[in-house]
Amino acid sequence: MKLSTRGRYAVTAMADLATHSSGRPVTLAEIADRQAISLSYLEQLFGKLRRFGLVQSSRGPGGGYTLGRAPTETPIADIVLAVDEPIRATGCKPGSARACNGASARCLTHDLWEELGNQIQLYLSSVTLGDVIARRVPSAEGAPVAPAVADNLAERQTSLPA
Repeated sequence: MKLSTRGRYAVTAMADLATHSSGRPVTLAEIADRQAISLSYLEQLFGKLRRFGLVQSSRGPGGGYTLGRAPTETPIADIVLAVDEPIRATGCKPGSARACNGASARCLTHDLWEELGNQIQLYLSSVTLGDVIARRVPSAEGAPVAPAVADNLAERQTSLPA
């Protein structure tokens, strides 16, 4: 599963806004320059973020965008959902009578992918914009690995040709 540019760019732009606003409005042109994101694309994203209440806009000289709520009160999941980015790993359309394989029954691995989507949603809901800008996002480095997984990985590495 891959998060599209819409979700990634929205999170990046919000992190930039949180980092550079210091209480003053930030223009989309500034964010576009710093993050190498198209200005017209940012305009589309920020329209959606504004409708969701994640940013506020001000017009005129000195205008731009400010955060709609504190970074520590803004889960990343809210940003992704605000720009209409579905967080799911199945190929099935929610509520559809047809399964991802075109049949009337769900595919054999549907529950696996559905739960992966749920776990992604839970993770993105647990990380806030404040965590991202403070670089407090937990990484997989040093995370414990189940013994069976570690054994399987070690076995694969030893069987690879040199």
